[in-house]
Amino acid sequence: MKYTIQQLAKLSGVTTRTLRYYDEIDLLKPLKISEAGYRIYGAWEVKLLQQILFYRELGLKLEEIKKILCDSNFDIKRALLDHQKKLKDEKIRIEKMLLNVEKTIQSMEGVYEMKDDERFEGLKEELIQENESHYGDEILEKYGDDEVNASNEKLRGMTEVQYKENQILEKKIIELLKEAMQQGEVQSKTAQEAVECHRKWLTQYWPTYSKEAHRGLADMYVADERFTAYYDRHQKGMAQFLRDAIYANI
Repeated sequence: MKYTIQQLAKLSGVTTRTLRYYDEIDLLKPLKISEAGYRIYGAWEVKLLQQILFYRELGLKLEEIKKILCDSNFDIKRALLDHQKKLKDEKIRIEKMLLNVEKTIQSMEGVYEMKDDERFEGLKEELIQENESHYGDEILEKYGDDEVNASNEKLRGMTEVQYKENQILEKKIIELLKEAMQQGEVQSKTAQEAVECHRKWLTQYWPTYSKEAHRGLADMYVADERFTAYYDRHQKGMAQFLRDAIYANI
Protein backbone atom coordinates (compact mmCIF):
# COMPACT_ATOMS: atom_id res chain seq x y z
CA MET A 1 0.00 0.00 0.00
CA LYS A 2 1.17 3.51 -0.81
CA TYR A 3 0.81 6.57 1.41
CA THR A 4 1.11 10.29 0.87
CA ILE A 5 3.01 12.21 3.51
CA GLN A 6 -0.28 13.36 5.07
CA GLN A 7 -1.57 9.78 5.20
CA LEU A 8 1.63 8.46 6.74
CA ALA A 9 1.61 11.26 9.29
CA LYS A 10 -1.94 10.36 10.30
CA LEU A 11 -1.10 6.65 10.40
CA SER A 12 2.03 7.03 12.53
CA GLY A 13 1.25 10.07 14.65
CA VAL A 14 4.36 11.82 13.33
CA THR A 15 3.90 15.30 11.90
CA THR A 16 4.41 15.99 8.22
CA ARG A 17 7.07 18.51 9.22
CA THR A 18 9.00 15.74 10.98
CA LEU A 19 8.70 13.44 7.97
CA ARG A 20 10.03 16.18 5.71
CA TYR A 21 12.94 16.68 8.10
CA TYR A 22 13.69 12.95 8.07
CA ASP A 23 13.77 13.18 4.28
CA GLU A 24 16.11 16.19 4.34
CA ILE A 25 18.64 14.43 6.59
CA ASP A 26 18.37 11.17 4.62
CA LEU A 27 16.96 9.26 7.56
CA LEU A 28 13.70 8.28 5.86
CA LYS A 29 13.43 8.92 2.14
CA PRO A 30 10.08 8.48 0.35
CA LEU A 31 9.65 5.62 -2.09
CA LYS A 32 9.19 8.13 -4.88
CA ILE A 33 8.04 11.63 -5.73
CA SER A 34 4.78 11.83 -7.69
CA GLU A 35 4.42 13.81 -10.91
CA ALA A 36 2.67 16.45 -8.82
CA GLY A 37 5.70 16.64 -6.54
CA TYR A 38 4.24 14.80 -3.54
CA ARG A 39 6.20 12.35 -1.42
CA ILE A 40 4.91 8.78 -1.67
CA TYR A 41 5.82 6.14 0.90
CA GLY A 42 5.59 2.36 0.54
CA ALA A 43 5.58 -0.67 2.86
CA TRP A 44 9.36 -0.60 3.36
CA GLU A 45 9.33 3.04 4.41
CA VAL A 46 6.51 2.32 6.87
CA LYS A 47 8.63 -0.42 8.47
CA LEU A 48 11.64 1.87 8.66
CA LEU A 49 9.58 4.62 10.28
CA GLN A 50 8.41 2.10 12.86
CA GLN A 51 12.05 1.30 13.65
CA ILE A 52 12.95 4.99 13.89
CA LEU A 53 10.15 5.56 16.39
CA PHE A 54 11.19 2.49 18.39
CA TYR A 55 14.75 3.78 18.62
CA ARG A 56 13.55 7.27 19.50
CA GLU A 57 11.51 5.76 22.32
CA LEU A 58 14.68 4.10 23.57
CA GLY A 59 16.37 7.49 23.74
CA LEU A 60 18.70 7.25 20.74
CA LYS A 61 19.64 10.40 18.83
CA LEU A 62 18.77 10.74 15.16
CA GLU A 63 22.45 10.51 14.19
CA GLU A 64 22.74 7.19 16.02
CA ILE A 65 19.53 5.86 14.46
CA LYS A 66 20.76 6.82 11.00
CA LYS A 67 23.99 4.86 11.50
CA ILE A 68 22.01 1.80 12.58
CA LEU A 69 19.58 1.92 9.67
CA CYS A 70 22.34 2.57 7.13
CA ASP A 71 24.34 -0.42 8.31
CA SER A 72 24.47 -3.02 5.54
CA ASN A 73 23.84 -5.71 8.17
CA PHE A 74 20.67 -4.05 9.47
CA ASP A 75 17.94 -6.69 9.91
CA ILE A 76 14.42 -5.48 10.72
CA LYS A 77 13.37 -8.81 12.27
CA ARG A 78 16.48 -8.84 14.48
CA ALA A 79 15.77 -5.24 15.46
CA LEU A 80 12.18 -6.12 16.37
CA LEU A 81 13.36 -9.03 18.52
CA ASP A 82 15.74 -6.66 20.31
CA HIS A 83 12.92 -4.15 20.82
CA GLN A 84 10.69 -6.94 22.14
CA LYS A 85 13.27 -7.99 24.72
CA LYS A 86 13.83 -4.43 25.90
CA LEU A 87 10.09 -3.81 26.19
CA LYS A 88 9.62 -7.01 28.19
CA ASP A 89 12.46 -6.00 30.51
CA GLU A 90 10.87 -2.58 30.89
CA LYS A 91 7.52 -4.19 31.65
CA ILE A 92 9.10 -6.31 34.41
CA ARG A 93 10.84 -3.26 35.85
CA ILE A 94 7.62 -1.21 35.89
CA GLU A 95 5.66 -4.06 37.44
CA LYS A 96 8.24 -4.33 40.23
CA MET A 97 8.03 -0.58 40.85
CA LEU A 98 4.21 -0.72 40.93
CA LEU A 99 4.32 -3.62 43.39
CA ASN A 100 6.79 -1.72 45.55
CA VAL A 101 4.53 1.35 45.61
CA GLU A 102 1.44 -0.76 46.34
CA LYS A 103 3.13 -2.55 49.25
CA THR A 104 4.46 0.74 50.61
CA ILE A 105 0.96 2.25 50.60
CA GLN A 106 -0.47 -0.84 52.29
CA SER A 107 2.33 -0.68 54.86
CA MET A 108 1.51 2.96 55.61
CA GLU A 109 -2.18 2.02 56.01
CA GLY A 110 -1.26 -0.79 58.42
CA VAL A 111 -2.68 -3.60 56.28
CA TYR A 112 0.68 -5.04 55.24
CA GLU A 113 3.98 -5.43 57.07
CA MET A 114 6.67 -4.60 54.54
CA LYS A 115 10.06 -6.24 54.98
CA ASP A 116 13.18 -4.11 54.70
CA ASP A 117 14.51 -6.04 51.69
CA GLU A 118 11.25 -5.43 49.83
CA ARG A 119 11.53 -1.65 50.03
CA PHE A 120 14.41 -1.43 47.57
CA GLU A 121 13.66 -4.21 45.10
CA GLY A 122 12.12 -1.97 42.46
CA LEU A 123 14.54 0.87 43.15
CA LYS A 124 17.57 -1.35 42.61
CA GLU A 125 16.13 -2.59 39.31
CA GLU A 126 15.52 1.04 38.37
CA LEU A 127 19.19 1.84 39.02
CA ILE A 128 20.37 -1.15 36.98
CA GLN A 129 18.08 -0.18 34.11
CA GLU A 130 19.25 3.43 34.22
CA ASN A 131 22.91 2.42 34.17
CA GLU A 132 22.44 0.02 31.27
CA SER A 133 20.40 2.57 29.36
CA HIS A 134 23.03 5.30 29.69
CA TYR A 135 26.29 3.36 29.72
CA GLY A 136 25.47 -0.24 28.77
CA ASP A 137 27.46 -0.57 25.56
CA GLU A 138 30.58 1.10 26.94
CA ILE A 139 30.54 -0.92 30.17
CA LEU A 140 29.96 -4.21 28.35
CA GLU A 141 32.74 -3.48 25.90
CA LYS A 142 35.20 -2.60 28.65
CA TYR A 143 34.36 -5.22 31.28
CA GLY A 144 32.38 -7.96 29.51
CA ASP A 145 29.04 -9.68 30.17
CA ASP A 146 30.22 -11.74 33.15
CA GLU A 147 31.52 -8.76 35.11
CA VAL A 148 28.44 -6.65 34.37
CA ASN A 149 26.03 -9.45 35.30
CA ALA A 150 27.95 -10.13 38.52
CA SER A 151 27.83 -6.44 39.38
CA ASN A 152 24.06 -6.30 38.77
CA GLU A 153 23.51 -9.36 40.96
CA LYS A 154 25.55 -7.78 43.74
CA LEU A 155 23.36 -4.68 43.52
CA ARG A 156 20.19 -6.79 43.65
CA GLY A 157 21.49 -8.44 46.80
CA MET A 158 22.03 -5.19 48.68
CA THR A 159 20.23 -4.72 51.96
CA GLU A 160 18.36 -1.55 52.83
CA VAL A 161 21.20 -0.49 55.14
CA GLN A 162 23.83 -1.02 52.44
CA TYR A 163 21.75 0.87 49.90
CA LYS A 164 21.37 3.88 52.20
CA GLU A 165 25.04 3.79 53.15
CA ASN A 166 26.02 3.92 49.49
CA GLN A 167 23.79 6.92 48.90
CA ILE A 168 25.43 8.71 51.84
CA LEU A 169 28.88 7.70 50.57
CA GLU A 170 28.09 9.01 47.10
CA LYS A 171 27.12 12.40 48.51
CA LYS A 172 30.27 12.45 50.64
CA ILE A 173 32.43 11.88 47.55
CA ILE A 174 30.95 14.94 45.87
CA GLU A 175 31.44 17.13 48.95
CA LEU A 176 35.04 15.99 49.37
CA LEU A 177 35.77 16.63 45.71
CA LYS A 178 34.36 20.14 45.95
CA GLU A 179 36.58 20.85 48.93
CA ALA A 180 39.64 19.29 47.29
CA MET A 181 39.08 21.32 44.12
CA GLN A 182 39.07 24.50 46.17
CA GLN A 183 42.41 23.43 47.61
CA GLY A 184 43.60 22.76 44.06
CA GLU A 185 45.78 19.74 44.86
CA VAL A 186 45.03 16.18 43.69
CA GLN A 187 47.30 14.72 46.37
CA SER A 188 45.85 16.65 49.31
CA LYS A 189 44.43 14.72 52.25
CA THR A 190 40.95 15.72 51.16
CA ALA A 191 41.54 14.43 47.64
CA GLN A 192 42.96 11.20 49.05
CA GLU A 193 39.89 10.77 51.23
CA ALA A 194 37.63 11.39 48.23
CA VAL A 195 39.44 8.69 46.24
CA GLU A 196 39.23 6.24 49.15
CA CYS A 197 35.49 6.90 49.46
CA HIS A 198 35.15 6.40 45.73
CA ARG A 199 36.99 3.06 46.04
CA LYS A 200 34.68 1.95 48.87
CA TRP A 201 31.68 3.02 46.83
CA LEU A 202 32.86 0.97 43.84
CA THR A 203 33.43 -2.15 45.92
CA GLN A 204 29.75 -2.10 46.87
CA TYR A 205 28.86 -2.57 43.20
CA TRP A 206 31.82 -4.41 41.69
CA PRO A 207 32.23 -8.15 42.31
CA THR A 208 36.02 -7.65 42.43
CA TYR A 209 38.24 -4.59 42.71
CA SER A 210 41.58 -3.74 41.12
CA LYS A 211 43.58 -0.55 40.78
CA GLU A 212 43.74 -1.05 37.03
CA ALA A 213 39.96 -1.26 36.74
CA HIS A 214 39.59 1.79 38.99
CA ARG A 215 41.90 3.80 36.76
CA GLY A 216 40.14 2.49 33.66
CA LEU A 217 36.84 3.78 34.99
CA ALA A 218 38.48 7.12 35.78
CA ASP A 219 39.57 7.36 32.14
CA MET A 220 35.97 6.82 31.05
CA TYR A 221 34.90 9.72 33.27
CA VAL A 222 36.78 12.12 30.99
CA ALA A 223 36.56 10.21 27.69
CA ASP A 224 32.77 10.00 27.56
CA GLU A 225 30.70 13.16 27.92
CA ARG A 226 27.87 11.28 29.67
CA PHE A 227 30.21 10.16 32.45
CA THR A 228 31.75 13.63 32.59
CA ALA A 229 28.32 15.25 32.91
CA TYR A 230 27.49 13.17 36.00
CA TYR A 231 30.27 14.83 38.01
CA ASP A 232 30.52 18.16 36.22
CA ARG A 233 26.90 18.94 37.00
CA HIS A 234 28.08 19.45 40.59
CA GLN A 235 31.10 21.54 39.61
CA LYS A 236 32.73 22.06 36.25
CA GLY A 237 35.97 20.11 35.92
CA MET A 238 35.09 17.65 38.70
CA ALA A 239 35.31 14.57 36.45
CA GLN A 240 38.82 15.50 35.31
CA PHE A 241 39.89 16.30 38.86
CA LEU A 242 38.59 12.95 40.13
CA ARG A 243 40.38 11.14 37.33
CA ASP A 244 43.65 12.88 38.15
CA ALA A 245 43.20 12.27 41.89
CA ILE A 246 42.57 8.57 41.31
CA TYR A 247 45.75 8.27 39.26
CA ALA A 248 47.69 10.20 41.91
CA ASN A 249 46.47 8.29 44.95
CA ILE A 250 46.00 4.61 44.10
